[in-house]
Amino acid sequence: MTLSLSGRFARLLTGNAYSAQSVPSLDRRQVSIDALSGLTVALALVPEAVAFSFVAGVPPQVGLYAAFMVGLITALIGSRPGMISGATGALAVVMVALVAQHGIEYLFASVVLMGLLQLIAGFLRWGKFIRLVPHPVMLGFVNGLAIVIGLAQLEQFKVTDANGLQTWMSGTTLAITLGLILATMAVIWATPKLTKVIPAPLAAIAVITGVVIGFDMQVPRVGDLAALAGGLPDFAIPSVPMTLETLTIIFPYALVLAAIGLIESLLTLNLVGDMTKQRGGASQECLAQGTANVVTGFFGGMGGCAMIGQSMINVKSGGRTRIAGIVAALCLLSFILFASPAIEQIPIAALVGVMFMVVIGTFAWNSFRTLVKVPLADALVIITVTGVTVVADLAVAVVVGVIMSALVYAWNAAKRIHASTRPSVREEGALVYDIQGPLFFASASSFRELFDVENDPDVVIIDFAGSRVVDQSALQAIEDIAAKYHKANKRVMLRHLSRDCHNLLTRAGQLIVDSDDDPDYQLAVDYDVKLGAFGGGH
Repeated sequence: MTLSLSGRFARLLTGNAYSAQSVPSLDRRQVSIDALSGLTVALALVPEAVAFSFVAGVPPQVGLYAAFMVGLITALIGSRPGMISGATGALAVVMVALVAQHGIEYLFASVVLMGLLQLIAGFLRWGKFIRLVPHPVMLGFVNGLAIVIGLAQLEQFKVTDANGLQTWMSGTTLAITLGLILATMAVIWATPKLTKVIPAPLAAIAVITGVVIGFDMQVPRVGDLAALAGGLPDFAIPSVPMTLETLTIIFPYALVLAAIGLIESLLTLNLVGDMTKQRGGASQECLAQGTANVVTGFFGGMGGCAMIGQSMINVKSGGRTRIAGIVAALCLLSFILFASPAIEQIPIAALVGVMFMVVIGTFAWNSFRTLVKVPLADALVIITVTGVTVVADLAVAVVVGVIMSALVYAWNAAKRIHASTRPSVREEGALVYDIQGPLFFASASSFRELFDVENDPDVVIIDFAGSRVVDQSALQAIEDIAAKYHKANKRVMLRHLSRDCHNLLTRAGQLIVDSDDDPDYQLAVDYDVKLGAFGGGH
């Protein structure tokens, strides 16, 4: 049976509110899958939000409110249905220093400013620059984040003793916990073989929780982390002085938080898009994340961004529309308001088992085969980004990976420039240099070495039909060669410069004369060094 959801509301739920695509119908099965997937995600969000609150040095409710508000707003207006946002560890590790030095109110102010910076990025459409992230960087990001998610679960193997100190589990408690984790993973693996109606992680959480409660097993539960009960968040302007000094304190943190949040969100956007066959929407996601963080800062939340682990749980559980994210956020709020006693009974081991299955599903295992097949430079990028993601943070890892990839590309492109010579058929006695390959900063030195100024004839033609002049370094290299021929009392002419070079030379203040003798490039320029000017028509 099909639910009659028409018009803008249906487009909103299915993620097509801003496209001209036909509106897909929502049948009851999909709605049910999305709702159950959202419930699963909400259960997994609880310990993560609480744990990240502790990392940031703030009360647990601050992380839970952030998970609810960021998750709800991005689910409503984000560009990728199926993607889950909330409080994250990548942001928490940056926040801890601010909270420790200046207090929680400065954190709320930083979150508001963080959101404003993300809104600016969205309005300026800077999200499109995520396209510059190469595939090896994406592989390293996925693998590094999978490792980070896995390592984060190790904290759940600690217990608090009578003196309030945390120690590692041992003995019977450790054995039971490991057994429950393995049992959770086994249920997740087996459930899809029996039924696809109930998301496998939700089934596993329900089964393991029932076993633990039924046999009264003494293992850590969600309630041992912190009390979840609370009320609705209250609107409040952060209690900080509205001065330039305050801005100088919070701006560096807000800038770093905004950058990390957008990078993690946009990479998750691409990853979820690959799984759900969706494209685009980077700038809209920037706007959604910015709006969510501005609101969260005014309601006492620690801010957030897209969560790769919970997004993978949702997508692999069948969540495909905005319903899943909305249900996850509302369920999380209901846990805080009404159902905290029940949620606090869920064993931590069940949630750890769910996250371990996310790690297994997220890690790009085929990258091990890829490492021996791709060029060595790409393999080094994958390994480096993975390592930096684990030991530092995602933003640094992506920047490092992009820089490495850019340098590798520049080095390889620089080696491609070469020239062949031939006598001119139009100018008697002239020698033509046919340039092949891109001319830019990395190849400028090699370009200068192509010419034999001393032994060349009095007239030299440099033909750029097989080349592209890219930047100012290339223009300077051309001028240097022209100057050398001028010093040798020889004439040099430039031909078949591309429209890109035409624009560069125009901006550089050089005289450009278009010519009709080149239908492909629509520009043939000769440089007569004796006259000291560019001229066309040769």
